[in-house]
Amino acid sequence: MRPLGQTGLLVTPLGFGAFKIGRNEKVKYPQPYDLPDDAAAERLLNGVLDAGINLIDTAPAYGISEERVGKLLSQRRNEFVLSTKVGERFVNGESSFDFTGPGVRASVAESLRRLRTEVLDIVFVHSSGDDLAIQQQTEVVPTLQKLKHAGYIRAIGFSGKTPAGAEAALEWADVVMVEYHLHDTSHAEVIASAASRGVGVVVKKGLASGHLPPADAIRFVLSNPHVASVIVGGLSLEHLKDNFASASAVPRPSGSGPHR
Repeated sequence: MRPLGQTGLLVTPLGFGAFKIGRNEKVKYPQPYDLPDDAAAERLLNGVLDAGINLIDTAPAYGISEERVGKLLSQRRNEFVLSTKVGERFVNGESSFDFTGPGVRASVAESLRRLRTEVLDIVFVHSSGDDLAIQQQTEVVPTLQKLKHAGYIRAIGFSGKTPAGAEAALEWADVVMVEYHLHDTSHAEVIASAASRGVGVVVKKGLASGHLPPADAIRFVLSNPHVASVIVGGLSLEHLKDNFASASAVPRPSGSGPHR
């Protein structure tokens, strides 16, 4: 387990990204795939927890992913850290974005219902790419802060596209989710800056959306002392177990604790 900044949450170095159990349209993976049925999704999700992975990441934009996580894992809710997002929806094959106060509140309410939980451990802003404008010119940040204060959310964060967006988020976020892998280290300085401010770091696309060898990619990401966890998706439990073994084999680097 690794501390996630100063949130009080402890996460495994490998997290499970639940994208592929909910959506297979307009994706960036190199190979097409069919969505699993409920029985296969249930085996996969329970297998993830049984393997020792305790962070599950989903989003309203991941099709039926939230609904499935809620239906299939609600009886094990106290065994994992649950992260989801606000801002983006994916309906009828198209994404749409809403960062207004009413939109964010409705999104969180729907996520709580679909995920069958009373509190969301982490809620990230799901950026459309205009990272700075979203944070500075919409209601999403103050709305999430109010929902956190009201007890619906434990930690709030930003999942953006640019280093500048992640840097701006350090002013208010408990956690940032950034792209970081062997072929893209543009967020390296922001990751270090986040750690110096006690902000947790979760890495997305650490395998470059399936274009990098998993063992090497995971080793690279987790060798950064400031990364708490890397999110990896997939539909093969055996592959996930192999990835978890790779992650567990990476020693926790020194200098990894949050400090101010």
